[in-house]
Amino acid sequence: MKLTAWGVKVLGRRVLSPILHCIVLYFFLFGRGARHSATEYQQRLADWSQRPELRPTIWRVFQQFMAFADALLDKLDVWNGKLKIDQIEIVDHAHLRDQLRGERGQMLVGAHLGNLEVCRALAELGERVTMNVLVHTKHAERFNRLLGEAGATNLRLIQVSELDPAIMLQLSQRLDRGEWLAIAGDRIPLHGGRSVRVDFLGHSAAFPQGPWLLAGLLKCPINLIFCLKGQSGYRVVLEPFAEAIEWRRSDRQKVIAQSTQRYADRLAHYCLQAPQQWFNFYPFWKSDDEPSS
Repeated sequence: MKLTAWGVKVLGRRVLSPILHCIVLYFFLFGRGARHSATEYQQRLADWSQRPELRPTIWRVFQQFMAFADALLDKLDVWNGKLKIDQIEIVDHAHLRDQLRGERGQMLVGAHLGNLEVCRALAELGERVTMNVLVHTKHAERFNRLLGEAGATNLRLIQVSELDPAIMLQLSQRLDRGEWLAIAGDRIPLHGGRSVRVDFLGHSAAFPQGPWLLAGLLKCPINLIFCLKGQSGYRVVLEPFAEAIEWRRSDRQKVIAQSTQRYADRLAHYCLQAPQQWFNFYPFWKSDDEPSS
């Protein structure tokens, strides 16, 4: 990733773009599993929405891979400061941006739809609020160094593989300082983790419990954020989700399942607005007892 970031900075996007597209073409040609997963997603989106024009073809699946390549280049543009706040349309009917300067922070739940990097750029380009992005990767500190080298001073990645007391205390302190937390709600950790099965595009799929557990434990408001690319640029949508997620021990699983289902419904809604921008290349609907492909 560091080499790619250097390539964009030195060679420019115009030179690096065909190279990156060739790399993605390689994975399209030889990544049978990724191709199958993208095909499955497109078919289920078409069936669920009853829009036959969205049914997968080789060309449509290839376009989804190419959209992923473009999203990677856009991420690097964000890092290198080439994306300006006036190039982003922000849809915020609930005026959540006005709360970014509140005494206590809140939580944003996004998805691997469109370009989350553009959402993160709001912290740097617009509001100058500290945004803590919660990730499962063990390389968070390396990412932080790269972000620092790119000049991203208000953005920090925090590894949250386990919700141990030390992590919970750190996150609570950050909220108390007015910092915000951001997390993706559509990926369970590769090594396993707490998940709940809900309906997504008409079929049962596993979603992580993490965002809704965190919101309940930290007692903070939780909001949704989606970023979609259109012909005129990026559109960031902010919408409130819950002032608080509360449960008793006896109904915790029920409350979390209900919250997860609401999130999956909103994700489906926005997937339909940008059908080729949900970048899922693994068997998302695989059941627990089904072998991996």
